Amino acid sequence: MWTTDHAIETTATPEAIWEIWAEVPRWGEWNPDIEGIEISGAFEAGSTITMTPRGQEAIELRLAEVVELEHFVDEADLGDVVVRTTHRIEPLDGDRARIVYSMEISGPAADTVGPELGPAISADFPDVLAALVERAQRA
Repeated sequence: MWTTDHAIETTATPEAIWEIWAEVPRWGEWNPDIEGIEISGAFEAGSTITMTPRGQEAIELRLAEVVELEHFVDEADLGDVVVRTTHRIEPLDGDRARIVYSMEISGPAADTVGPELGPAISADFPDVLAALVERAQRA
């Protein structure tokens, strides 16, 4: 298994963060690596997201878990590996929160594919988190 975590602290409310996450068709407004994105239904477990990274083929993500104002988990089943990303809001003291993106790559090929695929997918997490927080703090 391959794993990584990226986090950022913010004064944005969990509600502001959640509202941005739940508006899947608008993710490209704050994540410049998304060329196109759509969701098959509501922002709830079982729905699928079709995301086209800039200059790449579309990827299908399944929302595996969705707990409003706390976290959501998306999974991409790529055959020999499953890429699972948890997006979490952790309340801190005062009016602060930590937003965490945790990725794990599991499956039969995880030990060989993970060290190359994982950093390629998660390299933009710091920038994406910064853009998310900036947008939420303006809300």
